Amino acid sequence: MAPRDLPSADDIRMLVERVIDGVGSAPSVSPAEPTAKDGCGCGCEGGAVAIGADHGGFPLKERLGFRLREAGRTVVDCGTDSTEAVDYPDFARAVAEKVASGECVVGIAIDGAGIGSCMVANKVPGVRAALCYDLSSARNSREHNHANVLTLGAGLIGDGLAWQIVEEWLATPWGEGRHARRVAMIDALDRDRQHAGTPS
Repeated sequence: MAPRDLPSADDIRMLVERVIDGVGSAPSVSPAEPTAKDGCGCGCEGGAVAIGADHGGFPLKERLGFRLREAGRTVVDCGTDSTEAVDYPDFARAVAEKVASGECVVGIAIDGAGIGSCMVANKVPGVRAALCYDLSSARNSREHNHANVLTLGAGLIGDGLAWQIVEEWLATPWGEGRHARRVAMIDALDRDRQHAGTPS
């Protein structure tokens, strides 16, 4: 077998230059879509998630809490702790207050239909709660309304869809732009109510 000629120094230099030029002109790689673990990119990454449910939502709360922890999220469990009958306003309020205080960046409240918990959470100043029942409503509530509390109806959706909604909701960034003025109007209602309740 004939020995192969070794490349010259000039050959190696040209090869290195071609590699470097190729790296410099390579198209940039888009970041992967955020997941529930990554957060939505709006500053809630890594922040704690408050989760609470009444007796009807308890099994789903347990499963979602497990999945969130498995995804690397810190979860603050606001109860309830069993399927024994309780009142949903207590637990929806607890979730909403964790978010309003800043202890948790977002919250999830679950009851049979998700409607009552949404009503309760929206009574807490600083909270923008949204009942979501599919991926579209989950995306819309985050992108357009900057929702910081998600409410779910355990009696209306299955476990698989509930987790998909949570993942989508957490991963969708706040749209800002044209939506910011309208969300500011929502937040202004809280300030107006607080001023109205302050003695002059």
